[in-house]
Amino acid sequence: MTSGQNFEQKSAGESGRLPPVIDGPVLNIAIMGLGNYGHMIADAMKYCKRAKIAGAISGSPSKIKEWQSKYSIPEKNCYTYENFDEVKNNPDIDAVYIITPNSQHHGQCLRVAAAGKHVICEKPMAINATEGQEMVDACKKVGVKLLIGYRMHFEANTLEIIRMRNASEFGAIKFFQGLCGFKIDESAKNRLNYETAGGGAMMDMGIYAINGSRYMVGEEPVWVTAQEMKTDPEMFKERVDESITFQMGFPSGAVASCLSTYAANFLDKFFLLGEKGFAEMQPATGYYPIQAWTHNGKLEMGHDSHQTTQMDQMAMIILDGIKPTIPVDGEEGVKDMKIIDGIYKAVKTGQKVMLNL
Repeated sequence: MTSGQNFEQKSAGESGRLPPVIDGPVLNIAIMGLGNYGHMIADAMKYCKRAKIAGAISGSPSKIKEWQSKYSIPEKNCYTYENFDEVKNNPDIDAVYIITPNSQHHGQCLRVAAAGKHVICEKPMAINATEGQEMVDACKKVGVKLLIGYRMHFEANTLEIIRMRNASEFGAIKFFQGLCGFKIDESAKNRLNYETAGGGAMMDMGIYAINGSRYMVGEEPVWVTAQEMKTDPEMFKERVDESITFQMGFPSGAVASCLSTYAANFLDKFFLLGEKGFAEMQPATGYYPIQAWTHNGKLEMGHDSHQTTQMDQMAMIILDGIKPTIPVDGEEGVKDMKIIDGIYKAVKTGQKVMLNL
C-alpha cells in the first residue's frame, strides 16, 4: 500500500483527525518574505518532523542576518529578491514558501518554478484568477508542486465537521454563514494599498469565508451577488474594499451569506445548517484554538499548532504524494480567485454573476 493510499484510509473522512506524520525524508524550505507570518511559519517548523527551515529570501539585509542567527541558516542559503533565481543551483533547498504582499506572488512563483523548486504560496495566491492559472500552468510545465497556504484544511475541528457532513449527520445542507474581519488601522500600509494587496478586506479576510463556504457546504458555488459598504474613503481608497457582503448559490439549492470587513472586530464565525443538524465555529479560522459545536454538543478535538501541522502535511503531499481530505493545490487557489473576481464584478455591476469553477 502506498503512503497516499494509507493517508486516505486514515484521513479525517473516518475519524476527523489527521493521520500520524509518516517517517520519511525532510522537505527543506526557504521562506520568502521575512515578516511576522514568516517568523510564525519558521518557528512552527522547529516542531515539524518532515519540514525544515533551510533558507531565507528578503530585500532586507538586516532581516537576513537576524534569520541566519535565529534559525541557524547558512549564508549560502540566503538570497535577495534580485538573485533568488540562483536557488536553482542549491540542492539544500527543495521548496520556497512565498509570504510576500499579494501582488508579488505571481511573478515570484514563476521564478521559483523556473528554478525547479516546489512552491508553497500564501493565500490569496494572486490578485486575480488569470494570474493564479498562470502560476498553476508554470509549475505543471516544469513538474513542481504548487500548494496554497490553506492551514485550516488540516485543522481537526474543521475536518470532523466535514466527516459528519459526508456521513449525512447534518442531512441536506441548506445554509452557510461566514463572518470574517477585524478593525484595521492606518499602520497596515500594505493591506490598504491596492498596488500591493490587489484589493482590501476581501483579499485578506473574505477569502476565509469564500474557501470555508466551499469546504463546509461540500459543493462549488454557481453564482454570486455582492454589495460594498465604505464609511472611510480616506483610508479605503479606490479598489480597496472596506466591507463587502456577498451571497453564493450552490447546485443543491444551498445558499451562503458572508461578510468580509476591515471595519469591525469579533468576526471569525462559521455556521452550517442542514435539515437534521448544524455546526458552528467561533473562532473558525484564527491562529488560536478553534471552538466548535454541533447539534450533538461541543467538539473536543484538541489543538495543535496550525502551522506545524500544515507544514508536516504539506511535506508529505510533496514528498510522499499523499492526498489531503481538502485540496491545497494551485487549482484550489484558482477557484477562490474566480469567486473573488466574481464578487468584485457583482459589486461593480450590481448584478448576479454566474460562476464556472
